[in-house]
Amino acid sequence: MAELERLEEHRARIEDWLHACFQDCAPRGNLYDAMRYSLLAGGKRLRPVLVLEACRLCGGAVEDALPFAGAIEMVHTYSLIHDDLPCMDDDDLRRGRPTNHKVFGEANAVLAGDGLLTAAFETMLAPGQKLPPERVLGAAGILARAAGGRGMVGGQVLDMAGEGRALGLTEVEELQRLKTGALIRAAVEMGCCVCTARVPEYRQ
Repeated sequence: MAELERLEEHRARIEDWLHACFQDCAPRGNLYDAMRYSLLAGGKRLRPVLVLEACRLCGGAVEDALPFAGAIEMVHTYSLIHDDLPCMDDDDLRRGRPTNHKVFGEANAVLAGDGLLTAAFETMLAPGQKLPPERVLGAAGILARAAGGRGMVGGQVLDMAGEGRALGLTEVEELQRLKTGALIRAAVEMGCCVCTARVPEYRQ
């Protein structure tokens, strides 16, 4: 199979998996509608595709990696919802559609982001995982570190602190390494982690 065809197959698997999320959840106002609105808004699905492809390249079963691929996309989506809020970037459009807070209100958008963040870890740590516990916990730990203050959230702090002034090259590199690069790196590490006995070391 050609490389591009395989990556497109990964993306299609991820789309199917994401569309099945939260369908059986009991209604909580419009919480799940808001979560699905942003989660299913399209995009390249770069991070989950990297999880699946890294898993495949390391000799693992792509199906076993799907929950982890879905989890990293949930975290990425939550970050976009919060990034668009008036207290952050105050954006009205995301991927050609009104942003989450424009459709569901600011409070519901915050909660939708919170819901996706916690659902990511619920997904990875759900009972019935086929993988050994150390691999599951290893992958969850990689994502937690990459998404938090030492990664994506820390990068957002630098982004906000730089508003209204010109950033130097070193500052821009650090901002991008954390805000964008941390999750991309985590995607590859997670894919390797769920199919190898040795948990990859996460270096800050």
